[in-house]
Amino acid sequence: MGKFISAEEAALLIPDDATVGITGHWVGGFAEEIAIAVENRYLKTDHPQNITLVHATGIGDFKERGTNHFGHEGLIKRLICSHTSAAPSLASLIEQNKIECYFLPQGVICQMWKAIAANKPGVYSKVGLETFIDPRIEGGKITLKTNEEIVELVEIKGEEWLHYNRFPIDVAIIRGTYADEKGNICMDKEAILLEQRALAMAAKNSGGKVIAQVENIVKADTLHPKHVKVPGCLVDYIVIAKPENHLQTIPEAFNPALSGDIRMPLDQIKPMELTIRKIIARRCSMELANNKIVNLGIGMPEGIANVAAEEGVINDVIFTTEIGSFGGVLGSGFYFGTSFNAEATIEMADMFDFYDGGGLDIAFLGLAQVDRNGNVNVSKFGSKVAGPGGLINISQNTKKVIFCGTFTNGADIRIEDDKLVILKEGRDVKFCNHVDQITFSGKNAQKLNQKVLYVTERAVFELDGGELTLIEIAPGIDLERDIFSLMGFQPKLSNSLKQMDQGIFQPKWENSKKIKKSN
Repeated sequence: MGKFISAEEAALLIPDDATVGITGHWVGGFAEEIAIAVENRYLKTDHPQNITLVHATGIGDFKERGTNHFGHEGLIKRLICSHTSAAPSLASLIEQNKIECYFLPQGVICQMWKAIAANKPGVYSKVGLETFIDPRIEGGKITLKTNEEIVELVEIKGEEWLHYNRFPIDVAIIRGTYADEKGNICMDKEAILLEQRALAMAAKNSGGKVIAQVENIVKADTLHPKHVKVPGCLVDYIVIAKPENHLQTIPEAFNPALSGDIRMPLDQIKPMELTIRKIIARRCSMELANNKIVNLGIGMPEGIANVAAEEGVINDVIFTTEIGSFGGVLGSGFYFGTSFNAEATIEMADMFDFYDGGGLDIAFLGLAQVDRNGNVNVSKFGSKVAGPGGLINISQNTKKVIFCGTFTNGADIRIEDDKLVILKEGRDVKFCNHVDQITFSGKNAQKLNQKVLYVTERAVFELDGGELTLIEIAPGIDLERDIFSLMGFQPKLSNSLKQMDQGIFQPKWENSKKIKKSN
């Protein structure tokens, strides 16, 4: 029983200048109890100091939980992650140039744990080429005080690759549901598996410590061996958390439909109201096709699953999340990354292996800034930071990529008589001459011969010959007043410019099955 310690004792195990790897997505899979203890120790003693914090996904509740506990100047020296929006205290340190920060692709970070565990030189990948990750552009460096090059451009058999350098893990902080008396850990009540075992192996093979947070302890040899996700020999210490510090998702302590213990009736999912968000989701859903494997990104793309459920085609395509879910109805909002009624849940690094190898047929991703060359930015806007999440992995390796979002930010738009009526125009130009940061490269997409669309409520564009090209316009929209005058450049016009399908602007839309089967 010597493995079982308090959170305060666990915090004392993190030395100054340590490299600390953590897991989590929002609050799921994150060791909140231990993070609170680390923060409290630092506030009382100024230790640990100058740690390097590494995590793959965004971790936090957009308020105080998650990696917000590490958001203190002096506690953290360097941050390597893919997303910071859920942790405003960390984002503030980045925006004030108080810490070193690298944004790397989500898939690369979780695959790095496997590379470290296997004593490989790092991760070799084409993911990130021609984006801000590429050392010829920014090298993933986000703050001015970030100087070390951790991404290299290399040539292998005449082709360009990126080499992401490996690093040792001094302390790994992971999470599970139950631990038996030997330290074997299962994840039965978790909604997502993340990369708990891979990170534990990375730390163990680096000579580091592995600390796990669990909900409770059970008798030795009572866990089914196939349910054990982290063997006890990989775990040095275990902390039993208070229930309020071991939430499954931000909205709920536990929902059995997310852990796969029950199946939820789909009629419990309320249809979306007819707003421009639904218009965009309907137009995007026209790109779906039978038996295609699909990824839905965070934000605007989340509505596509809702529309598919409403139209009765949810089971005709295979929706996935980069966190590791296959099938079911993908969670949205604070449930993003989970799946209700999932058919299968795998570990995140394995999902990115599948994505990176070209397993996805279609990806629907968010759109924040787009330029004339089809580049997309979702990661950094002036001094404001968010991070790319899994978008770089997904967008560079999918056969068809659809970016979706509103044409401007904050427009007041009404749908009347199956047409759009703009009452007040949005405040920000999203289609600009140059994006602030290249999260998706139109140039690279052309090299890969990808099909790329950009869907808004009033216009649809495609990437054609390296140029953004207008192919559809919504009913009720004036081309010059409502589109061209609100762009930082003049897009190319398709010779076959047409009106967007009028049916998607109607209260009841029943064309999705017909459209989907014709693709």
